[in-house]
This record gives sequence, C-alpha cells and structure tokens, in this order.
Amino acid sequence: MSEATAAAPPNPVAIFDALNAYIVSRALQGAIKLNLFTLIGEGATTPAAIAPRALANERGVRILCDFLTIHGFLTKKGSEYGLPPVSAAFLNRNSPAYMGSIADFLLTDSHFDNFKDVAGVVRKGGTLNAEGNVSPENPVWVEFAKSMVPIVAGTAEGIAKLLAQPGRAIKVLDIAAGHGMFGITIARHNPQAQIVAQDWKSVLEVAQENAAKSGVAARFRTIPGSAFDVDFGKDFDLALIPNFFHHFDPPTNEKLMRKIHAALGPGGRAVTVEFVPNEDRTEPPPSVTFALIMLASTAHGDAYTFGEYEKMFANAGFSRSEFHQPPMGIEQVIISYK
Repeated sequence: MSEATAAAPPNPVAIFDALNAYIVSRALQGAIKLNLFTLIGEGATTPAAIAPRALANERGVRILCDFLTIHGFLTKKGSEYGLPPVSAAFLNRNSPAYMGSIADFLLTDSHFDNFKDVAGVVRKGGTLNAEGNVSPENPVWVEFAKSMVPIVAGTAEGIAKLLAQPGRAIKVLDIAAGHGMFGITIARHNPQAQIVAQDWKSVLEVAQENAAKSGVAARFRTIPGSAFDVDFGKDFDLALIPNFFHHFDPPTNEKLMRKIHAALGPGGRAVTVEFVPNEDRTEPPPSVTFALIMLASTAHGDAYTFGEYEKMFANAGFSRSEFHQPPMGIEQVIISYK
C-alpha cells in the first residue's frame, strides 16, 4: 500500500449508498413491472424504442436505465442498453429461469414495515409486529407461494437428484410446503413417489395448482393446518422442511423435529432447506442478512449455523446430520438420518 493510499481520508460514499439502498430495490421492482429487461431482450434497446412498448415516458426510461446500469443490471453502449448475463437469465420473462416475480413478495409493504424501526427491533430482540409473520392463515404466505417458485427451482432440482430414488415407491412429507415445489420436483423425478404436503389451507391451494401443472396431482395430497398440531401420519421415507425452522427458537424447532422423527419410517431422512451461516456468522452474505430479516419479522427466529442445527436435531433423536451446498440456489441443505 502506498503512502498516498494509506493517508487517504475516509470516504462517506458507502454510508450514502447504504442509506439510499432502498432506491435500488424499488427501481428494480419498477423495471420488472415495466418489463424493461424483457423489452431490451426482445431488441428494444434505446429509450425511444422502449418507452412506447413499456407505456412509459422516454426521459423516465432513460434515467431508470442509467440507474440500473450503474448497479450492474444493464449494460450501456452509446444510447443502447443491453442485458448482462444475470439479467438475461433471471429478469427477462422469456427466460426459463425468470424470477422477477419474487419482487412481489420481498417488497410487500408488510415486509418493509418490519424495518421501519430497526433500533426498536434490536432493543426488543424481535419483531415489533404483534403477530409476526407466522400468524395462522396469514395472506403473506399465499403471496410467497405464488412468487417464490423460480428462486427455489434450482435447489429443488438438486434435492430431487440426490434423494428422489427413481424406481422405488417412496412416501414424502413436505412440511410448510408453501408452493409445494420441493415435493413436486421429487414426484417428477420419481413416478412412484407419493407426496403429502402440509401448510395452511389457502397456501395449499397454490401448491395443488402447481402439482396439477407439473402432472403429479394424482400423487399429491394435502394436510391443512399448523405443523405443530396436525397428524402427519407414519412411515415416511423423506420429510422435507423447507424454510421453516428459521421462524422459531431452538426448543420449538426441537419439538417439531421430534414429531418429524416419529413420522419417519426406519431409515427415514429429514431434509432441511435453510439459510445457514458459517460458524462465525460472517458468510455467506445472504445467510447473514437473513438473520436480520428474522429478527425484524419474527418473535424468536434466527438463521442458525450447521452446528446449532446439528445439536437441535440430535436432541430430537436423529443419529447424524450432513451439510450440503446445492450447485444452484442461495440456500443450504441439511440431511438428517433417523
């Protein structure tokens, strides 16, 4: 490091950027609503070409596109905009990997409201919302089920390739199934798999629609109600628990995992899909961030490390647990053996 670099005064630009970060979220959401990425992918690459197709103002399009360019969501050469690989893959509606729908869930007013007073959340040690996000039949989970299919597709495929066991008749319990895609993907990979999905009744209606679209409705049944109260049944080969444990404290998770243990048959496995930070909670960034999301939106939730999950699951009766990082997706997978 040169003396000039070492002597450079601190620059407040990172603070300015952080305090304006919400603008990036809202701008990206606006661009998705305007179909900017799709229109550019289809060849409308200048503000003059984009504006009439987006039913928007030309100057507004130019300003928004420039903003998206500096944040890496667009490229620019002269007056023409293009799609970098990440936007072409995930923000162009013509791409099979399109995931723009997740903005509908992640940027709901109720989600933003959880962060209006982070100091107050930290003082309390949990959400300032009286009900949190796990209240019965909360409509936010219907929006979740409708919006999040694209972002879980890669992880669901990875789990299915690992555990679907084509050619063997298996029973799969999908707890807090939401969109149902983890169980549905296993059913697509294994024509002899039977799926039982549990969640709130209104949410399961979305999962049933997805099962029908995937051609597995005949092997897909539901159990409406709370995971803590309903009867799961017995002798399951797999129990899927996607994105659920992070809402609760360890004793509550152990209680549910004991119930799952009892529902599994001999040699059964429980499959946990979660944001799992490393042991010192500094990596990976999405998992570390998720801990703050849980602090602001739940009474006792957290992003737990593998060591913490391993202890919870051992206390619930599981003999061992394995950590897996799927090749796609931003979450991690833990497989626990009865």
